[in-house]
Formats: sequence, C-alpha cells, structure tokens
Amino acid sequence: MPEGHSVHRIARQFDRNFVGKTLSTSSPQGRFAEGASVLDGREAVSVQAVGKQMFLETEGDLWLRVHLGLYGAWDFAGEIIVDPTIASANGRMGQTNQRGTVLDQPILDEAGENSLASIGAPRRTRVHVRMSEQTKGLADDGMQWPPPVVGQVRLRLMTDITAADLRGPTACVLQTPEEMLATVAKLGPDPLVGDPVENEERFVRAVKKKSTVIALLLMDQSVVSGIGNVYRAEMLFRQRLNPHTPGRDVPEDVVRALWADWVRLLAIGVETGQMMTMDGLTGDDYRAAMANRDDRHWVYHRAGLPCRICGTEIALEEIGARKLYWCPRCQA
Repeated sequence: MPEGHSVHRIARQFDRNFVGKTLSTSSPQGRFAEGASVLDGREAVSVQAVGKQMFLETEGDLWLRVHLGLYGAWDFAGEIIVDPTIASANGRMGQTNQRGTVLDQPILDEAGENSLASIGAPRRTRVHVRMSEQTKGLADDGMQWPPPVVGQVRLRLMTDITAADLRGPTACVLQTPEEMLATVAKLGPDPLVGDPVENEERFVRAVKKKSTVIALLLMDQSVVSGIGNVYRAEMLFRQRLNPHTPGRDVPEDVVRALWADWVRLLAIGVETGQMMTMDGLTGDDYRAAMANRDDRHWVYHRAGLPCRICGTEIALEEIGARKLYWCPRCQA
C-alpha cells in the first residue's frame, strides 16, 4: 500500500499543476460518473494530504477525498512538474512497488537537455500516461491530447495542459467541509500537518495508553498517519524494538524516538520519492539504494537473509494480516 510520503508527493503535484485551474472531469469507467459531473467545471482551490489520504478542495465548498489503498495509483500526463523519481515511474505515482530512481540515467526534456538530474530542481516537461499497447509509439511532440484512456480509470481530472487518471482507489468520494474535517479528525497525527509539538504528544498518549503491540499500533491510522508495512518494519529495527512489545510497555523516550524517526523518514521520503531508511549512504551505495529497495532497507523484504548488523536470519511472520520483518537478535 502506498505510504504517507507517496500521498504527500501526489498532493504536491496537484498543488503545482491543478490548484488555481478549472477542472474538466469524467469517469471513463463509469463508477464515479455522478461525482465527476458535480466536479466538472469547478476550480481547484487547495489540496492537502493527511497520512494515506488526499483531499482536493474545489470551489463551492466541495472536497474530493481519495484513498489509494492497496491497488490505487495516479497516472499523470501532459505538462507536469517532473523529478527523476516521477520520470522513472513514467508519470505514475502511488502504486505499490513503484520503481526506484536511477540517478545516473539521463532524463531529457523537450529541448534534449538533462534538466532533471537533481531531485531538488524539478522541471516542467511533457510525459505520457503509463505506457501500454495503446500509447506505444507516440512521440512527445505529437502526443495525442487528451491522452487515450488506458485501463479502468475511475476518475480523470484535466486542465488545458495536464491530465491525472485515478485507477483502483479504495475510496473516491465527494465530501462537504464538515465531512472532510470529520474524516481528518479520525486520523492520527501526521508530521507534515498541524502543530509539531501537539502531534508528538498525541502520538505518545495514544501509544502509552494501549496494550496492543507496537507493531500493530504503528499501522493503526488512528494512532499515527501514513506509516505502512515498510516504514513500520524499518522504524522498529532502527530503534531495536521488539515488535511484540505492548504500547504501554514501550519506554516513553523510545516512543518519542519513534516519532522523531517518523518525522525524519517522512521528510526524506517526500523529497526523494523513495523510502530511504538506511542512513549515511554515499556515492555508489546511495545511487544503488535509490534504484533498488533491496539496497536501502535494514529488514524489510529480507526474510531469511542475514541481518546487516548481527548476521541473524531476518524473521518473517504475519501480524494483523500483514507481513512483519524483524531481527530476533537486534530486536530481542
């Protein structure tokens, strides 16, 4: 499932490319036809990400709430702000197992210049909807507009130069301001939303009052927003914390350290587009980690392999119907 960093990055794309512009909306699949007709012709006013959910405000006090879930993704096409991570994913954002970022791979803009070499300096360029038999062979300078609909598109949002296609979301609904605020109120704190001090205190209170094991609490979106399977496993390892420890038994300084780590890792994820959970990588090691998840995680997806610290075989178990990776020695 897409984790919090992906949704914040998607919201940033909407802020750059859609906010302030009039939307042309449709539901090619037909499952959101009524909602699309209500949105059509409205101006996008603002966008906000909270954890794994995105809220797009339009004129007339109407909000579009999107939760990508396990299978959802946005495909962008037309002229959009692109960085190397988005470019290497061919305009797709949010889908599980999104491609890594190949930093050494030249990414050329329409002028044939490598203007996307720096993650910190994205450029506006023209991209396709994810390649398929329907779009292969189209040149950038002759790309069909609007782009052909590929697959089951729940919602298409368009401006005069940019398109965003939503596929496979868990939730795609319209909300009043009151409904939107009620949804957000049910979510745990997000490091990038609201008061930093209060966010930390909310997290500490929520963890310390529960007997539920910490591995489940970190995935509970009412306790903390945005953490998924990858960040959960990596954060627990980084604190050398046994995942089966009840929340109320985790020392308060460790709970606060978990929060501080989430603040740090989420910021890195938003800026790089990757769940980079190993610190201090440089040169070839950093480039390899950006390109391949096997080179950027301590324990996630490493079941049966030796721990990078102690050599113990990384364990895999199911907890809460999700896979948990951890080191039985380092996290004893």
